[in-house]
Amino acid sequence: MTRFLCAAAMALVVSTAWAQKSDLSYANVTPAEVEALLGKDTTIILLDVRTPAEFESETGHLRCAILIPILELDQRSAELEKFNGRTIIAYCRSGVRSAKAAGMLKAKGFRIENMTGGISQWNTENRPVVREQPVPKR
Repeated sequence: MTRFLCAAAMALVVSTAWAQKSDLSYANVTPAEVEALLGKDTTIILLDVRTPAEFESETGHLRCAILIPILELDQRSAELEKFNGRTIIAYCRSGVRSAKAAGMLKAKGFRIENMTGGISQWNTENRPVVREQPVPKR
């Protein structure tokens, strides 16, 4: 009887932990999927979590992306509150920082997805980016 109760308790703990983890999971989407989603849904918010230097670099950034570097995201997440209920797609250079950002924002209740491969994969697939115009030297 004790073994049965221990096994039942362990099953409950594992299933509860799994349910909590799945509640905090987010979708991973490829650059191709992101581009298709952007063509269908104009309410999607793009969140670039790279540094300002990366955002303005030759790799470019996605059109209309909001820049909030991952190191500032926890303090600045309130800036995204106005988009609560809308899908936010986070991206970075390769998908690692944006995965962390997706986890952070999912825990705060946002509807968030992570673009796998980041801007590097986006560029490899020759998808459109915005490149900042250099300021002319005087």
